[in-house]
Amino acid sequence: MIPDQQLKPEPWGLHLLGLGPVLAVIGGNVVGGAWVLSGIVYMLGIAPILDLAFGKATQPRPPRASGRPFEALLYVHAALQFAAVCTLLYRAGLDAGHWTMWGGALSTGVSSGVSGIIVAHELGHRKPRSLGWWIGRLNLLSVLYLHFTTEHNHTHHRHVSTTIDPASARRGESLWAFVIRTIPSQFQDAARVHATRGKTGLQNPVHRGAVVQIVVVAGVWSVMGISAVSAFLAQALFAIFLLEYINYIRHYGLHREVGERQTEMHSWQSEERWSRWTLLELTRHPAHHLKASVPFWELKPYPNAPTLPTGYYGCFWLAVVPPLWRRMVDGRIPSEIRNSAVD
Repeated sequence: MIPDQQLKPEPWGLHLLGLGPVLAVIGGNVVGGAWVLSGIVYMLGIAPILDLAFGKATQPRPPRASGRPFEALLYVHAALQFAAVCTLLYRAGLDAGHWTMWGGALSTGVSSGVSGIIVAHELGHRKPRSLGWWIGRLNLLSVLYLHFTTEHNHTHHRHVSTTIDPASARRGESLWAFVIRTIPSQFQDAARVHATRGKTGLQNPVHRGAVVQIVVVAGVWSVMGISAVSAFLAQALFAIFLLEYINYIRHYGLHREVGERQTEMHSWQSEERWSRWTLLELTRHPAHHLKASVPFWELKPYPNAPTLPTGYYGCFWLAVVPPLWRRMVDGRIPSEIRNSAVD
């Protein structure tokens, strides 16, 4: 093993690989035909194979001294997110109701999950009302999930892996049951956060956000018609589903009691290179939870943290089949957590 001081940081350009899917989606929406499926083919077919092919590093590299390239990358992702949504609306105008419109919507939902929501997650930890924070809000608006930042920052980070947190999956809970439970629960929880501060009705930012989202949908409908608004809603719903899939695999079964100290043992980790490079180090989740203010490019893995059987892409196929997921993951839950949950 090479001493840490002799290791060099990974080339920052490896994270540019994450722009490939959104660029392919934009191109597919413009060209049309079978190319509209590029995002789906990538996420469900190509990316899981690349996770296996690139494997995982045997020793993590130190972070770069400067985060400027990564900061710029966030804003490039955000710009391409809006380009992807615009090209989807263009495709919907041309192929109204045709399968290519729906294929484009699902593929755009893939890029919305990454260039939209993952980027919004990173920017949502910035100073409120800063430029980055506002761009994150716009990204969430593009997928109709404005309440995410409130619930994530104020409840999820504080109560992760407890029964209080609506975004933590319980052991034995299927992905499908989790999604049905967590989506309305997170909205209600976000509204409650502001309500406890005396903000009710339209004074509550979550309620105002819901109104803004309705206005956006109505605006798309009135300007571009039912096909465009259907495609827009479909991409948003698929992006939300992918977000909640990721929430599901990040804390599944890692229970702790309310008030118990949070450690790296309460978040799942994955060191597969392809997932790390293309998902803005989202897979180093224990480090993010232990210090949310650390930017994604400075996150480091914990050697003893519970580890997923593969990268985030490959885990999708496991999670959508609950018996397979439980067979592959339940045995990986640390014994001390497994035993305390039973007790």
